[in-house]
Amino acid sequence: MKKLLLLPILLLALSLSAQSGYKFTVVKENPITSIKNQSNSGTCWSFSAVGFLESELIRMGKGEHDLSEMYIVRRNYADKAEKYVRLGGHLNFAQGGSFADVIETLNEYGIVPNNVYSGLNYGENMHRHSELESGLSGYVSAIKANKNRRLSTAWIAGFNGILDAYFGVLPQTFDYDGKSYTPQSFRESLALDAKDYISLTSFTHHPFYAPFALEIPDNWRWALSYNLPIDEFMEVFDNAINNGYTVAWASDVSEIGFSRKGIAVIPDEEAPENIGSDQAHWLGLSQLDKNNALKSKVESGPVKEKIITQEMRQTAFDNQETTDDHGMQIYGIAKDQNGAKYYMVKNSWGQAGMYKGLWYASETFVKYKTLSIVIHKDALPKEIAKKLGI
Repeated sequence: MKKLLLLPILLLALSLSAQSGYKFTVVKENPITSIKNQSNSGTCWSFSAVGFLESELIRMGKGEHDLSEMYIVRRNYADKAEKYVRLGGHLNFAQGGSFADVIETLNEYGIVPNNVYSGLNYGENMHRHSELESGLSGYVSAIKANKNRRLSTAWIAGFNGILDAYFGVLPQTFDYDGKSYTPQSFRESLALDAKDYISLTSFTHHPFYAPFALEIPDNWRWALSYNLPIDEFMEVFDNAINNGYTVAWASDVSEIGFSRKGIAVIPDEEAPENIGSDQAHWLGLSQLDKNNALKSKVESGPVKEKIITQEMRQTAFDNQETTDDHGMQIYGIAKDQNGAKYYMVKNSWGQAGMYKGLWYASETFVKYKTLSIVIHKDALPKEIAKKLGI
């Protein structure tokens, strides 16, 4: 949606924030398209990266477009199956993926509008991929077993036949706004180019200012991310947003402070403000009771948060407390009634939460729980770009 159309959503969000105990003031907001719903599918990586590209098109003056998430999902399933079999099953074959599955395939596979390829070819009006995943996983497991001692020439065609049955046959050409395109020529007409985008992360088990493949199961392409110290990493968020860019954001949402009502914070469970005056009672609670009390505190209004360090990030990643749970899109900056900074987030769970599909993630949460981001390379601060050799 164009920026003008964001106003009703923003006003509703601000009204709801007052009811929830949070009062947000927008500092900077960039245009996003409408809230989508991944429904019962593990395809947040596609929805968030496609939403990011749709905002890029608005920023570039190309207008508002509704691009197909499922075209990308279908193409990636085929790639993933071939790699899975080639590696003898030693690859994560599941619904999840990474932003690289969208960005790194952009030039080769192109892109199509959602009304050309919805991916709903199996009697549903919302995405439901459990049956599909089970069928595909069973198929590639059988192929990987290689009972004939050599792979047939038909297995890839058979796999693509399942994909075609569920998602629909891939379009070779299509008409859009009175013109005929292929997926590749449509991508070219939108001036989207994979080489314009970079992935960034921040961990100490690899050298800073150099790329490495983030060790998470959904990074099955082994895509590279540039590694930055955490303070410079956070500087990238603000520089991008304040200069009109949005951010594709991969994060851990399994934290206590990630509320399904639209708030994401990292509460300090030792802060007196959060545990109440009866510390002895707090210490006597089970961890489950403490978690429930903190969740309630988070949802009632701003809380005292932890102070995040580079070392805390690394420990959480090494201990698998920070995992690659969810992809979203960051498009703005806001402040709460106490002046604390939050990032404005577009989710892909439909009209969920108090803000109808939008989230407010504190700077603390983003600093602690971000796995990686994708931005346009021009959104980098100049000094950081120089350090990375970009």
